[in-house]
Amino acid sequence: MVTSLLSEVITDMDEITPTRSLNLLYIILDSIFIVILMALFIWQKRYQTAIFAFIGGIIYVIVDYCGFYLISGTRTVYINGVEADALHTFWVLLWMSMSYGITNFAFMWTCINKDKLAKYWIFLIIVWWLIAPSISELGGDATITTQRTTGAYHGWMGVVMIVSYLILAIILLWKKKPFISLLYLFVIGFFVQFGWEFSLLINGIRPMNDMSLQTLIVNSCLETNLGMPAAYLIWWFVRRYRYEDMTKVIRSKPVQGGVQIPVSGSVAADAAADASLDAQAAVAAPAAEIPALSQVALDTPGWSPETSVWKNIQAIFSGRKKDAKNCSKDDRDKDSKDE
Repeated sequence: MVTSLLSEVITDMDEITPTRSLNLLYIILDSIFIVILMALFIWQKRYQTAIFAFIGGIIYVIVDYCGFYLISGTRTVYINGVEADALHTFWVLLWMSMSYGITNFAFMWTCINKDKLAKYWIFLIIVWWLIAPSISELGGDATITTQRTTGAYHGWMGVVMIVSYLILAIILLWKKKPFISLLYLFVIGFFVQFGWEFSLLINGIRPMNDMSLQTLIVNSCLETNLGMPAAYLIWWFVRRYRYEDMTKVIRSKPVQGGVQIPVSGSVAADAAADASLDAQAAVAAPAAEIPALSQVALDTPGWSPETSVWKNIQAIFSGRKKDAKNCSKDDRDKDSKDE
């Protein structure tokens, strides 16, 4: 019975063939949207998001054209019902891979980063996925069709995903991070893929048939989630050194007296940090000096602040309390001679 059930599952996986039918207007409008989205990232100084999204598009191109089309032969493109040659296939896959690579990776990064503007980016992406097919109907019938068989590699994708999450789980447990991070990452990966798979399905770009629901669920669980652990680790590594606007992460270095000075790659940030430190020092100095001077007075009989306060302050701030008492004694002897 188990063998029979497993055989049915494998057979169903072999039958999953994601297909898209669209027209030239859709490609043109979607390309414009991608350019605008990237411009918004740059305008709002979301440089890491823009870089990560662009790299994601390049990765999708390499995987889709080189992996699926050239190596495995599972990707096919038809134009006006005729199978396209390698050049036309490349241009179609270049657009499709850059489009979904950029939007997927931007979606992932803003959620992982918990960007305060994430609600705007996600809104724009999802609404575009849902509405763009309807607008493209103004361009006439669909003349471009892409399809891909997935049974040849979905099993291996599942193995890679499980191993990736297992490695990430070990790292998180070692770092004592909350386990919810894994669930949060999986939910992000699921809904990123589900968002555009669902929009393709309800808009007729992906045909509705007996395998539609299984294609939707299986692809949503596997395909984007395959890269979520790696995306999280990349984010974790990058954010140790750079902020979203690519300025260096502010760190602290010890200086004399135990004061910590922030250090960053931004001149403006450093100037602001220096000003803040000066203001803090101005407020904290009297409170810090009074107990120190009072302690010197208690430890040194006959100590006179009118004649030795400056030398005592210098000695105290340099950490030489003993020198402070010696300075006080020298000043008292000098005062006695003068009298």
